[in-house]
Amino acid sequence: MTNALSSFTQSASIVLVTLIISACGSSYNPAATSQDLSKPYPSEAGGTLISAMTAEPSGLISMIAGESASSAISSNIFNTLLKYDKNLELEGELVKSWEISSDQKTITFRLKSGLKWADGKPLTSADALFTWQAVTDDKTASPYASDFQLVKKAETPDPLTFTVTYAQAYAPALDSWAGLQILPKHLLQGQDLHTTSFARNPVGSHYYKLDRWTHGENLKLSRNPNSVLGQAKIDQLITRIIPDNSAQFLELMADNIDYMGLDPIKYSRIIPSRPALQQKLALYKELGNSYTYMGFNLKHKPFDDVRVRRAINYAIDKQEIIDGVYLGLGINIASPYKPGTRWSNPALTPYPYDPAKARQLLKEAGFSDTDGDGILDRDGKPFAFEIITNQNKEREKSAVLIQRRLKDIGIDVKIRAIEWASFISRFIKTGDFDVVVLGWGLGLDPDQFNIWHSSQQAPGQFNFIGYHNPAVDQLLEQGRLELNPDKRMKIYHEFARVLLEDSPIVYLSAGYGLTAIHKRVKGIDDPAPPAGIGHNSQDWYIPQPLRRNEISQ
Repeated sequence: MTNALSSFTQSASIVLVTLIISACGSSYNPAATSQDLSKPYPSEAGGTLISAMTAEPSGLISMIAGESASSAISSNIFNTLLKYDKNLELEGELVKSWEISSDQKTITFRLKSGLKWADGKPLTSADALFTWQAVTDDKTASPYASDFQLVKKAETPDPLTFTVTYAQAYAPALDSWAGLQILPKHLLQGQDLHTTSFARNPVGSHYYKLDRWTHGENLKLSRNPNSVLGQAKIDQLITRIIPDNSAQFLELMADNIDYMGLDPIKYSRIIPSRPALQQKLALYKELGNSYTYMGFNLKHKPFDDVRVRRAINYAIDKQEIIDGVYLGLGINIASPYKPGTRWSNPALTPYPYDPAKARQLLKEAGFSDTDGDGILDRDGKPFAFEIITNQNKEREKSAVLIQRRLKDIGIDVKIRAIEWASFISRFIKTGDFDVVVLGWGLGLDPDQFNIWHSSQQAPGQFNFIGYHNPAVDQLLEQGRLELNPDKRMKIYHEFARVLLEDSPIVYLSAGYGLTAIHKRVKGIDDPAPPAGIGHNSQDWYIPQPLRRNEISQ
């Protein structure tokens, strides 16, 4: 069960399936190393893709498991009604179309005809209704229930039509249906989803079906001949369970897995410095849906003065942070949305590094160096504050660079890194801080009501910086009620514009996801589209001459 972003991550994780070669009857093919990996090969079906994941799923009913390991596997087995395309636009997966009523409260999904489960039974609107009933059942206790409990009525007028009606228009509704994996009613009706053996022996409708799950070692999937979306190219996906990332990298270097995520050091320095690795590994980088920021406590002076916030924004060299901390593997942003998506306002540009402009704004705000000590002051008080962050090396390094740049314009900054649990309980929940360096990871739906709306400032809520702007409140409320994508886009573009102008936070960087894939794997989009490299993993292929020797068990 995922939102759109994690779905794509999970799609990529298809490939994170692996097999312990000796245990599963495959062996390394030395002949393959003599092949020209950069040579173009025609697309063909077959082969095995091997990958690794750090944690083993607890089960494959994702609405119960609620964990990324489960979703990484189950998203290859089960379909959703809707999905996001390569440009992060919604499109039908099990449905051919959907309609929204004029009052924007009812969504009518039209299923594709001829859909089947892997066991050959028909997949109909009754399965969609059953899944909704399951996720909203109190006995299920799904962590994702709240989105679907807003549906006051669900109906199946015929086997190809599924209709849901909300008490009031709910804009994130379509996004929620893009994350709910549809389950088979004929196999699960009357069963306890928490105890059913189906969780380890699922029957789905997607490109792959589970062949074998060896506890603590691997999961093996093979192509589903009844796949509702047609046939994937690669025959088998094998995911090995390797808890340690360094151990995964050793397996990648030894050619025992095909795919893994990297940290900046491995991506920028280790692999580029080794010609043998460069020869066989393709590196990919793609923007994730998260960013790092510096946030002001707006209830503390002088951060309640927008001139001061803008001055600090101009005084920080974001490119210096991206280059120095993230080895250039990030970008400067101007809104809280992933660049390239419809929600990111293309008209906005980040605050440039401009210390002269910063000094001018601080002068307008009443700051000057009256005693000549190099530190600005106002009303007899020096301009000094503390930046706190958690024990994250990249954030600590970013804070050091910020400290240096602010000293250049006469602001005295101290830095404190705090263990995560204390950081949250002692400082964030109590609002006992001046400035924080933190990050937000976001879903694909643009709604950010819980982060920026003024009503969300109670202890434990996300608007802990105390942001309050009636114009932003109104835009966030409108955005939740508007289901028309074009109208929603305009609302969130305006929201991002006001936010940038207000500068309650300083966007520091949006980082890249870094991936290495063996060059035997073909058909991967490069550069990666907004949805990520995994968006078309069903079209990836491994040419016969480049495959490992594989012995059926």
